[in-house]
Amino acid sequence: MGVYVYSITSKDHPLPLDDVSGVGDPPCRLRTVTAGDLCAVVSDAPEDLRPRRRDVMAHQGVQERLMADGAILPLRFGFTADDDQVVREVLEERAEEYRERLGRLDGGSEYHLRASWDEDALLRRILAESDEARTLNQQIRDGAGTPAMSIALGELIAQDVQTQQEALAAGIVEALRPYAREESVSPPGGQDFLNVSFLVAEDKEEMFLATEISLANQLGEECEFRLHGPLPPYSFV
Repeated sequence: MGVYVYSITSKDHPLPLDDVSGVGDPPCRLRTVTAGDLCAVVSDAPEDLRPRRRDVMAHQGVQERLMADGAILPLRFGFTADDDQVVREVLEERAEEYRERLGRLDGGSEYHLRASWDEDALLRRILAESDEARTLNQQIRDGAGTPAMSIALGELIAQDVQTQQEALAAGIVEALRPYAREESVSPPGGQDFLNVSFLVAEDKEEMFLATEISLANQLGEECEFRLHGPLPPYSFV
């Protein structure tokens, strides 16, 4: 049977595992694998492990319980090894890297921010600010437009949308950056123009959250902010 790995931490971590259950049905018992001053929190790996809600929530619950008492390197759901010895060897081989990363994560949590802009509101803004787009749009509406003009308007709007969204995303990140140790930007999906995670220290959380609320209020209902956290710092492991 394989080994399911949840987190890596220092062996000095309190490791409050007695009241926490692992993945599997019935839940697997948690244990530790230690090498030097590092420790991995593991359990047996269920043979039929899949990302069921029950198991994903159990995985997350272990991370949150550990994170409340010290720095951890949370592994994403589904990470397994052949046996305890393999885990021990990895801890030994990458000890310096893990210790450095634990130091950087100590006292910090992840906040994940996504943002989207209402398409109709953005189109109105572009038409209000761009004389060229407004003129093309009016000619098309009046019936004097050509297929080429419609294509030109579409390309112009698409370019302006990208420019404005990129500028707004950069401005949001710049405003929040002073209150974060690190940031990790990912490609946005769907209607989002921003997908970013911040590593925020405990003593900066209040200002980070206040700044995020202020930005959302300034941009108004046209722009939707979706902030999740505090979370285990998956994006910074």
